[in-house]
Amino acid sequence: MTEFELAMQIAERIRSADGRALFVGGWVRDRLLGRTSKDIDLEVHGIEAERLRVLLEDIAPVDTVGESFTVYKVGGVDVALPRTESKTGRGHRGFVVTGDPHLSVEEAARRRDFTINAIAWDPETEDYLDPHGGQADLERRQLRIVDPATFADDSLRVLRALQFAARFELTLDKRTRQICRAIPLDDLPAERIWGELEKLLLLADAPSRGFELALELGVVDRLWPELKALVGCEQEPEWHPEGDVWVHTMLVIDEARTRIDDLPRPQQVAVMLGAVCHDLGKPATTEFIDGRIRSRNHEEAGVAPTHAVLDRLNIHTMNGYDVRHQVVGLVAQHLKPGMWHRSTHDVGDGAFRRLARKVDLELLARLAQSDCLGRTGSFDCSAMDWFLDRARALGVEHAPPDPLLLGRHVLNLGVAPGPQVGIVLKAVYEQQLDGQVTTLEEAVVAARTILATGQSPPGAGAQS
Repeated sequence: MTEFELAMQIAERIRSADGRALFVGGWVRDRLLGRTSKDIDLEVHGIEAERLRVLLEDIAPVDTVGESFTVYKVGGVDVALPRTESKTGRGHRGFVVTGDPHLSVEEAARRRDFTINAIAWDPETEDYLDPHGGQADLERRQLRIVDPATFADDSLRVLRALQFAARFELTLDKRTRQICRAIPLDDLPAERIWGELEKLLLLADAPSRGFELALELGVVDRLWPELKALVGCEQEPEWHPEGDVWVHTMLVIDEARTRIDDLPRPQQVAVMLGAVCHDLGKPATTEFIDGRIRSRNHEEAGVAPTHAVLDRLNIHTMNGYDVRHQVVGLVAQHLKPGMWHRSTHDVGDGAFRRLARKVDLELLARLAQSDCLGRTGSFDCSAMDWFLDRARALGVEHAPPDPLLLGRHVLNLGVAPGPQVGIVLKAVYEQQLDGQVTTLEEAVVAARTILATGQSPPGAGAQS
């Protein structure tokens, strides 16, 4: 049974008990936009909470969440009473929320942030209930707040405005802009900020719309000063005819968004954050040299501000995947594919194997491609295909090769447990990365040689 079928069954059960179940929120908005949505919220009028639970338990197991109000989770459907919210303190927890099955549809919708999210759909009559004009705003592609008196009670709504404007290609009306610009954002915890930024990066076709709006509303200044520094940072016109680093970064973000749909979510996040942060080192390194604008070593200079952004968002691992490591690696290495392709010296296999220890090479190729194409004008971006082909041919597009020689092999050679084991393992692995050692037998021979001479053979560990 689909979520919609389950929701319709619940609505029928409520109706048979003289109540009224309405589809509300994002599902209704998406339906009007011709989009599919799996997240279904039902608002039940006319039935008290305890009786509602009994009715729902006749259909499926029920989980209860909420404190002063009640939300019942039935499968993939959230079922709740209409409710009011009263601001009692600072921050996202400073609310008293009260469920009231006798609230009117208009009053229940008043707590919503924007009119496009304040539309209900009655599955019995198939009518839309739209007390605040959300349908007209959707047709005008306008984002407008429901209640100016209470909108600022939750500062997260400013960030929601960014991702909604980008995802649905909406323009904020004048009053909404003014109110959003005046709302302080210093009460927002990292996880709430990241929740909205992630939606902007992963759900919008052109996330730059949200970032441009964030710049206009002063959100960039307050939350991401490292990004604000990109505004007005000049670039050499020959290579960046599109404009300053901010303009370039916006183009790169949108290019990167087209290259992630086939990736798991943590890798999607890594690429998108890599696109956001890839040139954060340019403001500190940009200078005029011999009549040209240069940003030497901006990749390494971008590591520190990238850590600052990731710290502020509290980004570390996701589902066991080290997103932070990958983002930092992407920033520090994003020029490598193009540089290696243009190099007049042969770039050996060992260089690829070693680079794979620092970053996922396929993600790096995707970001580098986005960086190359994130410009106006015509540029040859074939280097990234060459780079990824080389990485795949070596089998290191996602990770470096596993060491052939393990600790037990060294112990079997009579080495006592201790630091010398690690020294031998490291030296042999360097030879493996260079392609001098390709089998376990060769690795054992190399270890014996190292132990016999007291040092690794000449050339072991040399950079290729």
